[in-house]
This record gives sequence, structure tokens and C-alpha cells, in this order.
Amino acid sequence: MTTASLPELRRAINNIPLNDLPELCIRLARFKKENKELLSYLLFEADDEQEYIRKVKREVEEQFKELNRATPYLTKKGIRKILTYANQRIHYSGQKRTEVELLIVFCQKFKKEVPFRHNITIKNIYLRQLQRIKKTIGTLHEDLQFDYSEEIKALE
Repeated sequence: MTTASLPELRRAINNIPLNDLPELCIRLARFKKENKELLSYLLFEADDEQEYIRKVKREVEEQFKELNRATPYLTKKGIRKILTYANQRIHYSGQKRTEVELLIVFCQKFKKEVPFRHNITIKNIYLRQLQRIKKTIGTLHEDLQFDYSEEIKALE
């Protein structure tokens, strides 16, 4: 079975009667956790982006508190898990400002909570996220670029 392309899916969805569309969404949400999370974001949290950002920030902070620092391997594994969580939430939102804010919080907690000076792998995770923030900041409005650049200087 071949997967249909996005334009083909879009045309097919436009041809579906409106009363059948909720049933299709529910059926889609049953199969993958990510689909369910995205649908929850779109239905309940997309209206208030600032509240969504606050919730995700709190969750990232909680995860950093629970981070296992026994060995560099376990630390790296925990950091990757936190970063995956943040990236999923960034992906659901799709807004550059949300991406910058969440990654800045990630880097702030990372710098504060994780001793990474002697471990190159963990240090590289941090540096890649800083590069990603800088790249994303370049696409924002000039006023926001200035505000966020101040926070980036503190992280470097």
C-alpha cells in the first residue's frame, strides 16, 4: 500500500462530508500518541499560546529536577529525553517564538543543573541548541531579536 501525498490527502479531506470529519479525527487519534497530543493541542491549547508555553516550561523544569546525574551516560540520556519532549511541543505549536522561548528555557536549566564542562558529548548538545536558537531568532521580528539576543548572551 502506498501512502498518499499531502495534496492528495487535502483534496480527499475537502470531499468528505462535514459530519464524517470528527469520526475520522477520533479514529486517527486512536492509533498514535503523537496524533492524540497534537489534536489536544489544536483543540484545547492553540488559543492561548502563552499559557501553553508556561505549561511546557514547567514540565521541562520538572524533568530537569528529576534528571539522573549518576553517570555522564545517564545524564546524556535524560537530557535527550527532555529535549525530545521540548521538540515535540515546539513541533505541535509551529511558531518560531514558541521555539525560541522553549529552547532558551531548556538551555538555561541545562546550564544551571548539568555540569557539562568536562564531557564533550553533553557540551555539544548544549552548543547545538544555542546554534538552533540563534538561527531561529534570525527569522523573528527585529524587536524580538533584540530581546532574545540579550538572553542568548547570558547563555554563552
